[in-house]
Amino acid sequence: MVQSPVNLFRDGELVAHWKEGQWPDSGFYDIMNVEVRRCEVVDNRMLVFEFDNGIEMHLVDNSDQYETMSIIFKGGPTLYI
Repeated sequence: MVQSPVNLFRDGELVAHWKEGQWPDSGFYDIMNVEVRRCEVVDNRMLVFEFDNGIEMHLVDNSDQYETMSIIFKGGPTLYI
């Protein structure tokens, strides 16, 4: 669940953008059913997921007041923020 802007990059170039309340760019189709190669916690505001096809997803927490993303693994009771 994400409520902050999401950007997809390939070779350092922005290929897709999404923000809450808008339809995502078509570039998001390129990460559907693609395995995640790695995940990096860049700092206390940014997560980066790299997919097997070389696309990076940048998730940025843009709120000082609320959590803007959460990760729940299927079958697991634990919520990761």
